[in-house]
Amino acid sequence: MPKIPWKNITNLMKLNKILVTLISIFTINFLFSELSYSLEKTVSGELKDGYRILKVYKNEEIQKFTVYRGDYVKFILPKGLTTEPVAFFPTLKEKKQLNHDLESTQYFKMIQIGIHPFQIDAIKGEITVIEYQRANYRELSSQETDTFIKTGSPIILDVRTPKEYAMGHLENSILIPVQELQSRINELRAYKNNNILIYCATGNRSTVASKILIDSGFMKISNLKNGIAEWAKGQYRVVR
Repeated sequence: MPKIPWKNITNLMKLNKILVTLISIFTINFLFSELSYSLEKTVSGELKDGYRILKVYKNEEIQKFTVYRGDYVKFILPKGLTTEPVAFFPTLKEKKQLNHDLESTQYFKMIQIGIHPFQIDAIKGEITVIEYQRANYRELSSQETDTFIKTGSPIILDVRTPKEYAMGHLENSILIPVQELQSRINELRAYKNNNILIYCATGNRSTVASKILIDSGFMKISNLKNGIAEWAKGQYRVVR
C-alpha cells in the first residue's frame, strides 16, 4: 500500500479545518437570519415618521403588542372613545392625554426591556419590549466607537433635533432627525454599502433609525450605545 506523504495529510487536515469553519459561519449566519426574520414577524404595527404606530380596538380582551427597545409608540384610537382619552402605563409611571389626530397625539418612549401593561379608558393591553437584532447591525460602546471612527471611516449620522445638535455633536456628523429620516432617506442612498454610525442622546432614537436604514437596504449599521450622553462622559470629543 503506497504511503501518503505527511505534507499532503497536513494540507488535507488544514483544508478540512477551513471547510468546517466556513460551514459553521454559514450555519450561524443562517440561524441568525432566521431568528431576525422570526422576530420581525412578531413586532407589531409600523414605523411612520420615526414613530411606531399601534392600533387599539374597543373590546374587553387584553390587546398584546411587541415593539423594539427605543421605539416611540403612538396609538390609533377607535371611534367611540372620549374626545381626549387618557393612557396610563404603570411600569413606566406615565399618564398622558391622547387624541384622535395621529400627528399631534402624544407618544410613549419604550426604553425598558420587558412587559408593560397599559390602559386607555376601558381598553386594556400590554406591550412587550425586545432588543433589536440583525446580522448587519451592532451596538458599540463609546470606546469601541472611538476606535471605529478612527479605523473604519464611517458616515456619522445624528438623528436628534437641530436644537440638540447645536448644543454639541460628533465631529463630521450629518444631521437628519429620526422623524424626518424616512422622507429623507434618498440623501443617504450613496452610502448604502458604507459603514454608517448612528447616534442620538441616549441610544433609543438611534435604534429606531438603525431599523429604518436596514429596512431600506443599508448593509453596515452601527449604533452608539447610550448615545452622546455616554460619549461625553467618557470625555471623547464633542463639537460645539
